[in-house]
Order: sequence, then C-alpha cells, then structure tokens
Amino acid sequence: MVVYVVGQLDIFDPERFKSYLSGFMPIFQRHQGELLATTAGETTVVEGEWGQPKTVIMKFPSRANAESWLADPEYRDLAQNRHASAKCNLAIIDGLD
Repeated sequence: MVVYVVGQLDIFDPERFKSYLSGFMPIFQRHQGELLATTAGETTVVEGEWGQPKTVIMKFPSRANAESWLADPEYRDLAQNRHASAKCNLAIIDGLD
C-alpha cells in the first residue's frame, strides 16, 4: 500500500539546510520516493494550527520503502544537517490506493 510522508519544517539555518538538500534526492529516489508538493514560502493554513511554516509531501510505494529511506545510513548522516538547521515534524500516513 502506498504511504505518504508529510514533513513540517521551520528552517533557521538556510545555508546548512542547503547541504541537506544537495544530497537529498539521490538517496530519496533510491528508495523510490516521489516528491509531490512543497511550499516555496509558507504553508497556507485554512483551519486550526500548523506545526511549522513549511510543508513537504512525499510518496513511497510502501511503508517498507519509507522506513528503509529513514533508516538508510547515508540518509541518517545527511539528516544531521537537517536536524542542525531546521525544526521538523515527520509523519507516515497510509494511502487509500
């Protein structure tokens, strides 16, 4: 079953965050991830509260693919740059497909 990973981000060190982005896609694609949407500015909240100003929505063919991406040693090393440059919430959500 398809799963989606939704991330909420507040980037406080844009230069360091760029080093995260520079290595992101090859690792992400290796786990068959697909980038569906991301905010260029800030997320438009229409009801309630949203945890962080930026949002990203990713798709994986299965929960196993999403979890293997998150556990990939190369990604875990790269993610240290994200942890040091942004506050982030991530959630895995089951698709209806």
